[in-house]
Amino acid sequence: MTSNKTEKKKLAILEVLKNSTSPLSGNKITESLNIAGYDISERTVRLYLQQFDEAGLTKSVGKRGRLITEEGKHEIGSSRILERVGYMSAKIDQMTYRMNFDLSLRSGTVVVNTTLVDREVLLSRIEQITKVFAMGYAMGYLVGVLKPGDTIEDLTIPEGKVGLCTVCSITLNGVLLKHGVPVRSLFCGLMELHNYKAVRLAEIINYDGTSLDPLELFIRGGRTDYTGAISTGSGYIGIGFREFPAESYDIVVNLAEKLKMIGLGGFMEIGRSGQALFNIPVPEGCIGAVVVGGLNPVAILEENGIRVEAKALAGLMSFNKLIHYEELEGALRAIK
Repeated sequence: MTSNKTEKKKLAILEVLKNSTSPLSGNKITESLNIAGYDISERTVRLYLQQFDEAGLTKSVGKRGRLITEEGKHEIGSSRILERVGYMSAKIDQMTYRMNFDLSLRSGTVVVNTTLVDREVLLSRIEQITKVFAMGYAMGYLVGVLKPGDTIEDLTIPEGKVGLCTVCSITLNGVLLKHGVPVRSLFCGLMELHNYKAVRLAEIINYDGTSLDPLELFIRGGRTDYTGAISTGSGYIGIGFREFPAESYDIVVNLAEKLKMIGLGGFMEIGRSGQALFNIPVPEGCIGAVVVGGLNPVAILEENGIRVEAKALAGLMSFNKLIHYEELEGALRAIK
């Protein structure tokens, strides 16, 4: 316990230095920590600062105090990683509760992912992107477009870029929950396709064991193959795996059909009680379901060597601001 408290105090000192635009003395650091609720003396702070200097995490600039080094900033990130494990599961739950989409009224907010990309680059690959939608490898058939200066949550679209918003599969969770069906999002994976049919899960990453969005990792790591999927029918596409109570089967199937009719269809396969799906075991009393990944369309860009900034679960967007993917090219060309 003592060791854990010591590590927290050391990290707090580095955080104070990281957040300062100028060097800080031991006295100033102690004051900041005491205000934040840490019980620590100036003598202890000076001792830790000496240790940091020796380790290359901070550097002294004489009487002005200390500055944090790049090594120090990296140390903060590395030390915080365990605190962020399970971040995705928490974010999924948060967004599920925040969205307020009403299926019967076809209004309200849905969860979207947002990808920042140059408009001309996006237009150059528009045929492949729209084919991902047309082949059913995307979460429904609706998209949103944000122009420079537009915002979503804390993200502002910068000059020279557009924001391509694809519906996140977590939207399905929100709709089911509002109809009384609790959902467990277990993992994200890559589904292997042969002759346009799903045959097996090739990779999986549990949501509660990662601090990053798994599909982002698969896309950035070059593990997807949508180019093959849309051209030959053989490739790897992103999916998510969900579990529901077995008693909710009829409700889930019914809602899946209604969602599909309005452009939010994302279910690839819905199992039966206790039935394994693609060799993934499902407990008795539960049904499993495979849903299509929301970031799938933008993977085409990465596969063509185009680096993009994709943010999963970027925020909430009004359903009435979404357009059919066939309107995407026109919407992009309308942006000056």
